[in-house]
Amino acid sequence: MRKPSLTRFRTDQSGIASVELAVIAPVFLLLLMGGMDIGHTMYTQAILQGVVQKAARDSSLENGSIQASRDATDAKVRSSVRDINNQANVAITRRFYRSFSAAAAAQAETWTDTNGNGRCDNGEPYVDANFNNTWDIDGADAGQGGARDVAVYKVTMTYPRFFPTIAMVGYFLPKNAAVNFSPNVSITAQTVLTNQPYGDQASYGASPPTRNCP
Repeated sequence: MRKPSLTRFRTDQSGIASVELAVIAPVFLLLLMGGMDIGHTMYTQAILQGVVQKAARDSSLENGSIQASRDATDAKVRSSVRDINNQANVAITRRFYRSFSAAAAAQAETWTDTNGNGRCDNGEPYVDANFNNTWDIDGADAGQGGARDVAVYKVTMTYPRFFPTIAMVGYFLPKNAAVNFSPNVSITAQTVLTNQPYGDQASYGASPPTRNCP
């Protein structure tokens, strides 16, 4: 039998479509899943922001049982979030300021940064402006506050990714690449509102004391 010539192998194109598909398909699927993952995250972010804005508005209305009202509002938020994704974990925080300008600035309480690390620690002195016995990096106090206080309502939602896009990308990147390979997505929504003025705004009264950070 005559041996096939090398020229024949060089010019033979049978099966080339299958080879091209094998090369292109993984990249195409990766891009497709990545786009769907990003789109789903943006959709979830928009829905979460709407839920948070409504909840914050409800919680700013003062009534006879404030803590019970806040608990009910938080329960509604968790229920609404799980309607979006029933595997989601929900973390809710409230911080309040005396004014919108203070909330916008979100400046740390004044302290002496002797070690230059940007935090109050190692016994460094600070001015406890809100009298809560702790140094607050954002200058706020925990909770909803009272009449006329400005409350920041923040909800963080964490859930497993719908598509294994990040895991697939991880195969092609070095281990020390600056990419978040977490299998979970974490998104945050927050809003700022003033509590309804059904009374006079509380005052701290005396001059703020100087304390020391642990």
